[in-house]
Amino acid sequence: MLLRRDRAMTAIGIVLDVAFHAGRSGSASAAEIAERLGQARRGIEPVLQALVRAKLLASVRGPHGGYRLGRAQRDLSLAEIVDAAVDGDGAGTPVQDRLQAAVTVPLWDELDQLCQRHFSALTVDDLLRRAAAAGITRPTSEPLDFAI
Repeated sequence: MLLRRDRAMTAIGIVLDVAFHAGRSGSASAAEIAERLGQARRGIEPVLQALVRAKLLASVRGPHGGYRLGRAQRDLSLAEIVDAAVDGDGAGTPVQDRLQAAVTVPLWDELDQLCQRHFSALTVDDLLRRAAAAGITRPTSEPLDFAI
């Protein structure tokens, strides 16, 4: 997990963005998500596809299409979001050095396990509560005010 941190953080960012801006009833387009995350749309597409395949997000077709949560935010753990995003994303080349194989690799494995346990205990709902505690509020559409 730590070895694929960028992809994992992108996946968490995407799901949090969809939960914050669209929830289960609305949708957020890939372009909107990418813009808010400060990333290229092309760069987040593979992660979006992985999240849809894992049924963590649902794809909505049509003129107001985009992505919405696949299920309730309280039921989406960070661990399953990360797992979906990095599944099949190999950890890299095997370590040839005996010292790294005996010390460094087990250390990273230990850190991965700690992250996995922590992420298993956190949900998207927990992240949204953190956003609210930080004073970040969901955007609301302002009513139109016509003056003649």
